[in-house]
Amino acid sequence: QVQLVESGGGLVQAGDSLRLSCVASGPSSVGSYVMGWFRQAPGKEREFVATISWSGGSTYYEDSVKGRFTISRDRAKNTVYLQMNSLKPEDTAVYYCAARYSYYMRATYSTSSDYNYWGQGTQVTVSS
Repeated sequence: QVQLVESGGGLVQAGDSLRLSCVASGPSSVGSYVMGWFRQAPGKEREFVATISWSGGSTYYEDSVKGRFTISRDRAKNTVYLQMNSLKPEDTAVYYCAARYSYYMRATYSTSSDYNYWGQGTQVTVSS
């Protein structure tokens, strides 16, 4: 069982930056887990934002965040980050961290059903 705890959300203005963190813990090593960020805006389905392989060598982003968001991980701290720059009002959502085990060091996953573990979410609100 893997536990995920997100932090770093808040209320910012358009153009500002935020960095979300997700700390993973549990009896199993999370070093072999692919990590992802998803978001869900009011009245909308949860959507993929970014993912990073357990090696850290592969990343993949949803088109609307490419060039603005960066996903990274610190394996020693069992933490994954989402640096969000040039935030827009349409980025407003609850952001969720997700994890799944993968044998392959460069695998990434962009579908929510691919993930087994989820955090509780952190609210990001961007005002115009």
